Amino acid sequence: MIKENLDRIEERIAKACARAGRSRDSVTLICVTKTKPLEMLQEAYDAGQRHFGENKVQEICRKRPDLPQDIQWHMIGHLQRNKVRQLIGNTVMIHSVDSLRLAQTISEEAQKAGVVMPILIEVNVADEDSKFGVAYDGAESLIKAVSVLKGIHVEGLMTIAPYTDNPETNRRYFAMLRELAVDISQKCIDNVSMNVLSMGMTGDFEVAIEEGATIVRVGTGIFGERIYT
Repeated sequence: MIKENLDRIEERIAKACARAGRSRDSVTLICVTKTKPLEMLQEAYDAGQRHFGENKVQEICRKRPDLPQDIQWHMIGHLQRNKVRQLIGNTVMIHSVDSLRLAQTISEEAQKAGVVMPILIEVNVADEDSKFGVAYDGAESLIKAVSVLKGIHVEGLMTIAPYTDNPETNRRYFAMLRELAVDISQKCIDNVSMNVLSMGMTGDFEVAIEEGATIVRVGTGIFGERIYT
């Protein structure tokens, strides 16, 4: 089932890229594996997937040792500062940086480990009370403050658009994030690049790709509904 689901997702990604006049290689699929058992992750791996995303630090730490070591783990959920140390060396990117204090903690832990941690700034584009992320109007100021920190590099932006049955309603939010990335890129801020736009999930990833997403995060479309215990 998982391989068939992945084949369908891959086909949809390729078609969305074609509509946008983009190469399929310009979009990375992250398999969102929260609540899923190791067997399902292994199936996705066997089907060729290498980028996995988790919402909780403890899930990455629990699953990572028992799966192939070439998996690229992404932290995509809200991150508490006391959990940062466990991520350094275990993840390739932190997508959900939404405050200077969190960025400072990542900087400190990365420097201790002697690494540079790629991060994305999470922007609450739709201004939803239920979502984390820096306000749209505050994103540039946060990025400038974060840019001077050692041990991290700002790679781009991330957003979680509103849940909707009609993906077209999220197009404007994805377009806003892309426009923000373009604006910030033109400022040529040291230690900041805007090459990554992490946006779009199972319900709306095709629209996100059409609006410039370079990373899409798909869970339900691959693994089915979440499993809670």
